[in-house]
Amino acid sequence: MTNIATQQTTEPSLDSLIRLVDADMKRVNQVIIDNMHSEVALIPQLASHLVAAGGKRMRPMLTLASAQLCGYQGGTSAVDLAACVEFIHTATLLHDDVVDESLLRRGQASANALFGNEASVLVGDFLFARAFVVMVKNGSLKVLDILAKASAVIAEGEVLQLSTANDMATSEEAYLEVITAKTAALFGAASQIGAVIANRSAEDEEALRLYGIYLGTAFQLIDDVLDYSAHQATLGKTVGDDFRDGKVTLPVIISYAKGDDEEKAFWRRCMEDQEFQDGDLDRAQELIRKYDALSASMDRAREFGQLAIDTLTRFEDGAIKDAMIEAVEFCISRPY
Repeated sequence: MTNIATQQTTEPSLDSLIRLVDADMKRVNQVIIDNMHSEVALIPQLASHLVAAGGKRMRPMLTLASAQLCGYQGGTSAVDLAACVEFIHTATLLHDDVVDESLLRRGQASANALFGNEASVLVGDFLFARAFVVMVKNGSLKVLDILAKASAVIAEGEVLQLSTANDMATSEEAYLEVITAKTAALFGAASQIGAVIANRSAEDEEALRLYGIYLGTAFQLIDDVLDYSAHQATLGKTVGDDFRDGKVTLPVIISYAKGDDEEKAFWRRCMEDQEFQDGDLDRAQELIRKYDALSASMDRAREFGQLAIDTLTRFEDGAIKDAMIEAVEFCISRPY
């Protein structure tokens, strides 16, 4: 069994996965461009801004990789459905940035900063609709069911996050429930549908769904670590956004649980009352370092990463399986 703690001779990367799905990803990008067309000029303009901003495109790559792993042969289903996954993800990003009042996305001005909140929300709705048009064209009711349910779960996760924000009583269990819904659900669905279109067993479908769920959870845990540790130039968003928004993430939960009365009062003032003073972010980072909360959060990410890797043991060894394992290791070691 591959162990995530095994010493790496080189830094893990997505290069192998990108190379193995490159030809299909080019076709995915073309499907995305074709389906962004609209007579309403602002729609392709705003959507093109997001596409040009790049990103790792992890979710559609997982659909293509899972299909390859399951021996999917030919046809356009994998490409079309990978594009659907990216449409759903992009739509959620547009909505998230409005809710969070984010000014940066992938190191560039966010769509809502450039085009306004109203346009961002409505174009997000357009992209959701486009995803379902392509899904219906694919003709698989099972895939439609999986992606429709995932979309609903993502929305539930965002609403759940609103209810845990600014609440220092949030437990690790509640936090994990939020990130499983708002991030991991789409990773899981993206991976599962690769098995569905390859007509694999229910057990293989479930294994790949769990691969995506565990990978997505680890991915979000690292995102939340980076909000307190990364440099803005590499992170692609403003460092400390979660802190200023009052999002109670795992590093904060750990630091609060271990803190004394004065430190707990600091967290409540900042996260619950949203009353900030100069130097509060530095103080938050200092407390997180004091209680080693970033390392503890990284350890949790590694645990979920190992669970993701373990789900692949039932599949045949080969280059695509190795690349999917390395993708897990990359997500945990990434500096951005």
